[in-house]
Amino acid sequence: MLTQTQEDYRQQLRRHMRQQRIALPAERYQAYCAAITTHLRRLPAPKIAAFCWPIEQEPDVRGAIAHWQAAGSRAALPVVRAPASPLAFRLWNVDTPLAPDRYGIPSPTQGDWVQPDVVLLPLNAFDAAGYRLGYGGGFFDRTLATLQPRPLAIGVGFEINRVADIQPAAHDQRLDWIVTEAGLWKI
Repeated sequence: MLTQTQEDYRQQLRRHMRQQRIALPAERYQAYCAAITTHLRRLPAPKIAAFCWPIEQEPDVRGAIAHWQAAGSRAALPVVRAPASPLAFRLWNVDTPLAPDRYGIPSPTQGDWVQPDVVLLPLNAFDAAGYRLGYGGGFFDRTLATLQPRPLAIGVGFEINRVADIQPAAHDQRLDWIVTEAGLWKI
């Protein structure tokens, strides 16, 4: 259980880190995304790679997804089926119809449900211990805690969002890897 002070810290950190990311100049954002894509392409192609549609200048990993698809991988996007529940994943390709979900995030409206073996998770903030701060809904933490086998969790973010400690809560799921424009690290 989070104390009020811990929750306040995490909420303030979330807001501050999101603002920093959104304020990135377009050229720097594009260069960072290109570097992240290059780093991700060094990993072996997964069977099914889940990723998040980039919103509010989150890292755009679609270049890495396309590379893996060309190597035989399938891609999936998360779908919020109900509040306070784990995410489900639908197959995605460039022709898949998308519609904004309840949070305004483009999500597949049809397609097969799948379980990914790799999940690329956006990072509002992250620390060297491998913990991420998302938007506060707990969707990815619930998902990683329930999927069996647990997919490889790769946090995708920018160095400007690295912090000393996100003050993880008991429910926070640790990442397996972190990738930023500066490189790729196994936790």
